Amino acid sequence: MGNVCTRFPPEPSGYLHIGHAKAALLNDYYARHYQGKLIIRFDDTNPSKEKVEYVDAILEDLATLGVKPDQISYTSDFFDRILQIAEQLIKDGSAYVDGTPAEQMKKERFDGIESKYRKESVEVNLQRWKEMLDFTETGRTFCLRAKIDMKNKNKCLRDPAIARCNATPHHKTGTKYKVYPLYDLACPIVDSLEGVTHALRSSEYHDRNALYNWVLQATKVKHVHITDFSRLNFGFTLMSKRKLQWFVDQKEVGGWDDARFPTIRGMLRRGLTVEALREFILAQGASKSLTLMEPEKLWAVNKKIIDPIVPRYTAIAQSNAVVLTLTDVSSVQHKSVPRHKKNPDLGNKVVAYTPQIYLEGIDAASIEQGEEVTLMDWGNAIIDHIEKGADGKVTALKGHLHLEGSVKTTKKKLTWLPVVEDTTKVTLVRFGYLITKKKLEEGDDFIQFVNPNSRTETPAIGDLNLRSIRKGDRIQLERRGYFICDQAYTFPNSTIVLFETPDGHSSHSISVLTDDATHQKEGKKEDHK
Repeated sequence: MGNVCTRFPPEPSGYLHIGHAKAALLNDYYARHYQGKLIIRFDDTNPSKEKVEYVDAILEDLATLGVKPDQISYTSDFFDRILQIAEQLIKDGSAYVDGTPAEQMKKERFDGIESKYRKESVEVNLQRWKEMLDFTETGRTFCLRAKIDMKNKNKCLRDPAIARCNATPHHKTGTKYKVYPLYDLACPIVDSLEGVTHALRSSEYHDRNALYNWVLQATKVKHVHITDFSRLNFGFTLMSKRKLQWFVDQKEVGGWDDARFPTIRGMLRRGLTVEALREFILAQGASKSLTLMEPEKLWAVNKKIIDPIVPRYTAIAQSNAVVLTLTDVSSVQHKSVPRHKKNPDLGNKVVAYTPQIYLEGIDAASIEQGEEVTLMDWGNAIIDHIEKGADGKVTALKGHLHLEGSVKTTKKKLTWLPVVEDTTKVTLVRFGYLITKKKLEEGDDFIQFVNPNSRTETPAIGDLNLRSIRKGDRIQLERRGYFICDQAYTFPNSTIVLFETPDGHSSHSISVLTDDATHQKEGKKEDHK
């Protein structure tokens, strides 16, 4: 108690995704639980991929998650020390400079074949190391490799590269360095130098734990305890920054905060709460069990949190709306009704009761002449007449109120909106997965599995009360599900954009249905349950 020090070392080469969130939250949890210390350290050893933009974004996302580091550092703060240690490894005979081409080196490591450079003298290696540091024409073709065991069953220990040349200006150190340590060398050294006691690493690094420990021993720095936890893997989800970057570059998405992305920004923009994310991740703890998780489980946790606290409104698909004329209603009346029937703290909204109202097209098509239905927040009505077009579709309805009727006896409970001159324009946006295959296998080209229908938009008529919601507000649309406001009503005739938030049911997230009526039908089934 009081002596634990953990660290979260993101590479500033992209935005944090939900996998990073798990690592950050677990490290934060254990640091706080043991009244210890949390270090956020930017693993900035590859200037070709790193930007200040990503540093700023990572710090912002961590703040959003409620992760407050006790110390912020950069691996680049330790470059001088790491390069000194690397040179000492050469002098100790534990490292050598290698000029083998990358593909050949990869094959030799796989086959357990020693490099022709492996047995060169310390003096020769130090001369070549100097050429690397001076970034000479010959030096830039070299890399530094650890000399461990080329026959080891764990291929990570077959003389891995631990430093390389790179002329790209660094986001923090500029052009001061031309040789950069690789993660496998830098991470254990800096962990030790910064006083980290427990290095929590996802299980994808398990085979590299032996290399981590070798570096600690070979460089004679203080020991650090490694703890593995299972990597967070979701079905139908890409976590690779390289693959996500492809979607951004190809303009398949709007950016790193696109609501279809597994980035923290993307998922929060889609309506995920930080509370749900924390609860979901901490419930797993530091388990080492590798499983492919269903995204619906996360969204089910989110639903449990938001359902009691989000107000209810109504929206009807514009293209399918059918007008019901109530012949016994001659004037417009207004009434105050609760925004949430089970949570009075959310206050009331004003509903207009008009002689003509909009119904969903799928509802209108299901009604029989003479049938009694329930109009939600109003009462019962009897449908007296049904008009149909040449194609057989219902075009208009006439009926009268039957408020003394019991809502318990009707089969259909219908959402509706008043027909008014100043309608509220709403765009309902639904999302599906970016890829169509649940789990990509090694060798799969993810581009072949890109979902061409991962986003659809439905123009709708909205509840007048929707004009009061702000960007980021979460709501529920009756019989449609949960939404988050991505664009608020800002001026007369402007359009409100609502992003659908999954509720934990697979039908709402595996694919996007282009037929909005089908979605409405699904929503009814869920309500009736």
